[in-house]
Amino acid sequence: MIIVLNGYPGVGKLTIGRELAELLKARLVDIHTLYNLAFALTEFRTPEFRETVRRVEEIADELIAALPSDIPVIFTTVLTGETGWAMEEWQRFLDRSDQRPPLVMVHIVCGLEENIKRIQSPERKGKGKLQGAEVAQRNHASSKPLIGSDLPYTLRLDVTALKPEAAAERIAAHCSAVLATIADLG
Repeated sequence: MIIVLNGYPGVGKLTIGRELAELLKARLVDIHTLYNLAFALTEFRTPEFRETVRRVEEIADELIAALPSDIPVIFTTVLTGETGWAMEEWQRFLDRSDQRPPLVMVHIVCGLEENIKRIQSPERKGKGKLQGAEVAQRNHASSKPLIGSDLPYTLRLDVTALKPEAAAERIAAHCSAVLATIADLG
């Protein structure tokens, strides 16, 4: 199973992902794990940046392919709009799920005030994560659609008032229901 925690910066994807990985005995691949080498050695959004990310993702995909098939893999990401970059990333998730079905999309959202509080959290500093309130305000104002909403196993989860543990439990329950549905159909 591939589980994608998709949402704007500061909604709690990584924190929830850690809890979910523990619950499901899954592997967690955070977007910053894939992007930090490119951030450190290239300029953002340049061809060199994108090529570095591609190469890191190729290594990750090789390692994922070597995992036992019963180990879920959780990704955190921000897939919005339909830019070339976002669509390339989306295709990579579709390809991964062909090898490790099913693909479960979880769109994590939270209210603006809570998003601002989270995005300004001191824990984000020094981790290459966006921190400004203006980022949350811009994202809420533009509200580009999150990619993958049309998949059959997509869950939209508002975590404004949820603790990470509760959010992870809801996602785990959703994943169990998806697997049960597939087994019933199979």
